[in-house]
Amino acid sequence: MKMGSHLCKIIMISKQEVKHIAKLARLELTEKETEKMQKDLSGILDYFNLLRKADTSKLKKGEFAFAKATANEARKDEAVNTNSNLTKKIIEAFPNKEDDYIKVKTIL
Repeated sequence: MKMGSHLCKIIMISKQEVKHIAKLARLELTEKETEKMQKDLSGILDYFNLLRKADTSKLKKGEFAFAKATANEARKDEAVNTNSNLTKKIIEAFPNKEDDYIKVKTIL
């Protein structure tokens, strides 16, 4: 393992693990894409390890409770009233859009 810029150990996942994940996701990756995905996924895991080490002892009880949710807890699936006028203004102001959707740059 090597040291990252934020002094945490970087967990490097293997190419076999990346290929297994790609297979589960039904993705066909080239060797170059596999190497890039290996670095990207390792960086994500490294960041989660950094978050896991964060000191939460000073947080008030119930604050950021979503971080402590278990797999058996879920929010209610309810419609949320939104300000449609505000939504339209945001979409209109966005430079790259199509119909009622905004287009963003691919991150992977």
